[in-house]
Amino acid sequence: MSTKLRKDGTERKAKIAIIQKAVLYALAAAGGLTVALVAPNALQVLEQLGWVKTKRSAKDTISKSIERLLLAKLIGKNAKGFVNLTTKGQKRLSEIERADFHLPRPARWDGKWRLVSFDIKEKRKQVRALLRATLASVGFVHLHHSVWVYPHDCEDFLSLLKTDYHIGVEILYIIAEYIENDRWLRKHFHIGEFAGI
Repeated sequence: MSTKLRKDGTERKAKIAIIQKAVLYALAAAGGLTVALVAPNALQVLEQLGWVKTKRSAKDTISKSIERLLLAKLIGKNAKGFVNLTTKGQKRLSEIERADFHLPRPARWDGKWRLVSFDIKEKRKQVRALLRATLASVGFVHLHHSVWVYPHDCEDFLSLLKTDYHIGVEILYIIAEYIENDRWLRKHFHIGEFAGI
């Protein structure tokens, strides 16, 4: 396969993902919409985010994306023709929001570590695996067993995770002023004496 074909295929997949995201956001914001109203609402989301090049091509792609989302059961259509997010669609949108979430990186470190510790039972191992993957994807470092660390305030993000994953007492947020042998962590996060590297 040529580089051009691979590039075009990757760009096409990225475009489809953006359009599908816009459809899910439109339904989350507006609730039930008729199929005829989903497209203009999704187009409005695309325009607000600066993702539209030409309205005509975007409308065609939105229509195809709606069909794909219906087949994937991320959205559902009732007898009256109204389209809603399904539970699966809500979960997918939640995953997208977490993926787009950027943890704060203040210019100066306040000298405190944020530790996240969790104890999730084996019967919820999928939630445990998802939590680990999410923490790693946003920049946490795995410190020890089920303990992860980040150098800046991330309490809002943890609240979001607790709500999304239906975990409360299973996860603890700890603020610590000292971690033994933390030089490698400060180097990893470019903080303290490593701030300028």
